[in-house]
Amino acid sequence: MTVIPLRLPRRLLEFTLDGQETRVPEGSTILDACRAAGKDIPTLCEGDTLTPKNACRVCVVEVEGARVLAPACSRKAEAGMTVLTDSPRARHSRKIVLELLASSTDLSTTPRAAEWIKEYKAKPDRFGPDAARLDEEPKIDNDLYVRDYDKCIQCYKCVDACGEQWQNSFAISVAGRGFDARISTEHDGPLTDSACVYCGNCIEVCPTGALSFKSEFDMREAGTWNEEIQTETTTICAYCGVGCNLTLHVQENEIVKVTSPHDNPVTHGNLCIKGRFGFQHVQER
Repeated sequence: MTVIPLRLPRRLLEFTLDGQETRVPEGSTILDACRAAGKDIPTLCEGDTLTPKNACRVCVVEVEGARVLAPACSRKAEAGMTVLTDSPRARHSRKIVLELLASSTDLSTTPRAAEWIKEYKAKPDRFGPDAARLDEEPKIDNDLYVRDYDKCIQCYKCVDACGEQWQNSFAISVAGRGFDARISTEHDGPLTDSACVYCGNCIEVCPTGALSFKSEFDMREAGTWNEEIQTETTTICAYCGVGCNLTLHVQENEIVKVTSPHDNPVTHGNLCIKGRFGFQHVQER
């Protein structure tokens, strides 16, 4: 029998969230408290399976007494603090961040980006077409996934997932400095010449679609990608005995991509190449 040690109980902290007394377990972030209270805070670089990077700054909130706005994804809740999540200062900051991101990168496949831009009345067009950070064709050098850096907001989630936080392959990293900084492989070579093991865990955490399944990319190009008619079925991977959970995304009786539930205690949303891409044999009829 496997012995699983019990975690130490965490004491509850009390603080004020938008005028309401709130209690959260010690160690919780402000974002955890907001979600528990049903508050919709926009996030881009935050990942539930990764250490917060504080890169996008779109989740900032106002903490009474603090000189600057605090990122809700990483700021731990403290007893007695007073937090405002929807103050004019926080909303203005989010508007500016959305304007800058949408003016310099392509957010067309970023979930909820269009909704947030409308909600915060952001106007990315005011920076003009010269604000675009990149203007290059998607990199298609393998049959499994595509890199479209025009959609990259440099949140570094893919770097963390490929590196020390999950896969330890270190196939992708940040190249360049300042305005020239970008996600890249070694010497900017093809993915097939890198240390990539094609686990696809970088795709799993990419918030904007800069990294995508080749199947999804092709269907979007053909205008046949339709999430509204897709079904999701979670099952067990049959390739080995680990027991990873797979979520099959099916459109018109065809598997179009495979993800994994992040709340799985074994994989936390991560898979290997066979689990994530080895579904073609199912469709050979």
